[in-house]
Amino acid sequence: MGRYVVKRLIQTVFVLFIISTFVFLLLRAVGDPARLMVSPESTLESIDDLRRKLGLDRPLIEQYGSYMYGIIRGDFGNSYTYDRPALELIKMHIGPTLQLTLVSLLISLPMGLILGCISAIKRYSIFDNIATVLAVFSRAIPSFWLGIMMILVFSIRLKLLPPSGYGSPRQILMPALALGTSMAAVVARLTRSSMLEVLGSDFIRTARGKGLKERVVIIRHALHNALIPVVTIVGLQMGNLLGGSIIIETIFAWPGIGNLLVESINEFDFPVIQATVFIIAVFFVIINLITDFTYVVIDRRIRLE
Repeated sequence: MGRYVVKRLIQTVFVLFIISTFVFLLLRAVGDPARLMVSPESTLESIDDLRRKLGLDRPLIEQYGSYMYGIIRGDFGNSYTYDRPALELIKMHIGPTLQLTLVSLLISLPMGLILGCISAIKRYSIFDNIATVLAVFSRAIPSFWLGIMMILVFSIRLKLLPPSGYGSPRQILMPALALGTSMAAVVARLTRSSMLEVLGSDFIRTARGKGLKERVVIIRHALHNALIPVVTIVGLQMGNLLGGSIIIETIFAWPGIGNLLVESINEFDFPVIQATVFIIAVFFVIINLITDFTYVVIDRRIRLE
């Protein structure tokens, strides 16, 4: 276990280094924030003065060195737009993003597991066919399109839910559903296929032959052994939830880091973009680590070494 943790920590540092370097170089290649922050009537002298103030006149290698040293110290610099520390802005917006992701997970994961289990138990039944069609349909629908349709139907037409905002359960329902529908479909399909494979195993027939109740066979034996591939896909889908929240937060005006990232990209706010991408990458790595350790919890026969 110890060697595995050390190995993963080294991999984590390397991954974050690569991502940070890539974002730094990409931003410097696509535009000049100084030109965007001044009025069209500004002179070249005023643009050069602003560039010096932002530190963008220094050699690229010097900017990169300061940037990496700042990451080590936990300092991504001040926002060009708000003139406040970038991490301070992220702290203000990270809570709504985590809340949206958690609610979406709490909706999509049980829904996917229940639909997948019932479909496997009632294989080729009407329920199974309907669930399969819905899962394929839900997987194919882009989350942003689903979010827009929800606003048109439930907010504008039926006037049941607010189209945007933050603070109440009614305001989080639509963005959470739009974000988690695709994940529920993936979990349902994988749970069904994994359950079908396990239900055909010899130990399931043995458990039934011993006279165990069907509920015990399904939950304690079949579902428990079918969860390994499901845990893998849930870990990957958690990353998709964080990535998808960028678009969903913009559609529903949700004040999370996704919305902050879009605004920062529009304003060429380098420090905030760099800090936001770095924090999202950290969350991806943490989710992968949690997924790996969950394998051991589910199946003690698995050894991380």
